[in-house]
Amino acid sequence: MILKMAEHILKCPTEHRYTMEKKCPSCGSDTLTPRPPKFSLNDKYSSLRREVKKKELIEKGLY
Repeated sequence: MILKMAEHILKCPTEHRYTMEKKCPSCGSDTLTPRPPKFSLNDKYSSLRREVKKKELIEKGLY
């Protein structure tokens, strides 16, 4: 297997194992990036995220 320099480490959400593959070699589930998205002041989806968060808090009775 030849690795490219631009590839990043990924994490299996079920087994919490790190790999470079798109699918976990042991369980076969899709892997995710373990770090949060890059912060931006010009985030065009921030209002949608706040709206969803507000709905979740209302459902839990915390808003």
